[in-house]
Amino acid sequence: MKTERAGKLKLVEITLLLFLAAFLASGAAALQTGQELSDKVVRLHVLANSDSEEDQALKLRVRDRILACTEPILTEAADRREAEALLQERLWELEEMAAGEIRANGYDYDVTIKLEDTMFPTREYEGFTLPAGRYLALRAVIGAGEGQNWWCVVFPPLCAAAAAEVPEAALAAGLSSGQVGLITEENQSYVLKSKLVEFWQELEEKFG
Repeated sequence: MKTERAGKLKLVEITLLLFLAAFLASGAAALQTGQELSDKVVRLHVLANSDSEEDQALKLRVRDRILACTEPILTEAADRREAEALLQERLWELEEMAAGEIRANGYDYDVTIKLEDTMFPTREYEGFTLPAGRYLALRAVIGAGEGQNWWCVVFPPLCAAAAAEVPEAALAAGLSSGQVGLITEENQSYVLKSKLVEFWQELEEKFG
């Protein structure tokens, strides 16, 4: 009887070890996928001064001005490296434009616009999903930057793209067909994989 019970416990232990090994392998693969994607996109991150209705409306106006300015700039970029270089050259112009929009709406908030590596959670947009991870972001901080923020993808130009246009825009920016298929795949397995990336990224942040 004891031998039978020990055998069952051993089987449970082996099953748990196999599950853990599969989990670790999935986590490593998910992290690799997330890193490959983050190396090819530039996110847009606009932080409002506060959560007041007025500050949130101002955030969207500043966002619209940034998108209107960056879209023609980034049409010249063949990949993320070129997109970063083009944006870096125009940061002062984008900041002046954002400051002008803020003043035109009757506010005197400061605004800073920088290119920074930023940690993002898994985020679902219309037509695609990006896994958690560190991405290069064009970050616009309005005033105290303590309000709800707005995220999207400025390169490839997916912020204003309709769902049907996402694959073409992503392919043109250098994403592989496999990566495009992955981010536009609307099923639970991909959502689970994205959450797995987020979990592993949180572990990396916690333990360095």
